[in-house]
Amino acid sequence: MSLVVIGTVAFDAIETPFGKTEKIVGGAATYASLAASYFYDQTKIVAVVGDDFKKEDIDDFGKHGIDVEGLQIKKGEKSFFWSGKYHNDMNSRDTLITELNVLENFDPIIPESYQDCEYLMLGNLTPQVQQTVIKRMKKRPKLIVMDTMNFWMDIAMDDLLETIKMIDVLTINDAEARQLSGEYSLVKAAHKILKMGPKYLIIKKGEHGALLFNEDSIFSAPALPLADVFDPTGAGDTFAGGFIGYLAKVGSINFSNMKNAIIYGSALASFCVEKFGTEKLKNLSDKEVSDRVQEFVDLSSFTI
Repeated sequence: MSLVVIGTVAFDAIETPFGKTEKIVGGAATYASLAASYFYDQTKIVAVVGDDFKKEDIDDFGKHGIDVEGLQIKKGEKSFFWSGKYHNDMNSRDTLITELNVLENFDPIIPESYQDCEYLMLGNLTPQVQQTVIKRMKKRPKLIVMDTMNFWMDIAMDDLLETIKMIDVLTINDAEARQLSGEYSLVKAAHKILKMGPKYLIIKKGEHGALLFNEDSIFSAPALPLADVFDPTGAGDTFAGGFIGYLAKVGSINFSNMKNAIIYGSALASFCVEKFGTEKLKNLSDKEVSDRVQEFVDLSSFTI
């Protein structure tokens, strides 16, 4: 059974207080699939790029065992490109350039070999595209995790609410949870959002960790204090990929495993921010991952 990730595979140009890059490989599906591949060896990707995307960049997916049959390459067109500059606090940023290019008319084609999908990660795309992917699955996946953002709440709220009804886990940040629910209290916001359809809600709080909610329970996961944060781009997508990858690995969906999955996702995200782009994510050892997970455990372990 496979884990299918849909989202953007793109080029980014990033500037932070620690430096800047020219065009480097980014995109939600890139970060999420790389993270998932550390836990699950049947990860597959659905995305679109232009013919400016290099063969060696596509080969990097193969090195992680990620199936790219669902990666469309549009001849004579350019890949999605985003450029941004982070402020000193590394939490806020300015978008300098957004070029949709091939993403503007993206029609997600699901290969027949992807129809064994049990775990579906819907990266941040238009709600309509996310719906299309779900509808093109011949059998509903065992678990559907969805990421979205405030932009779709601003311009496509009706479509977004329809998509939310179709999924199991929604991942958004605290500002987006407040906007979606109309509640300032995150607890009240969570209860309101859960009534919209999902069984679980994850509220990402950046350097302050993450919250997991279901109808009856709340779990608060810490964030690991890091000496160096070079580039937060893709951290949320890395978190989501690690989260669903761990659940695919254990094969059982319950609140206890969800709590563990949040820690594993957080561990992968903590690596992501230590270098620009996907540089750190591409070459982690199993020991590095397990040691980082243990750091999270030790950080919040205590007895009374």
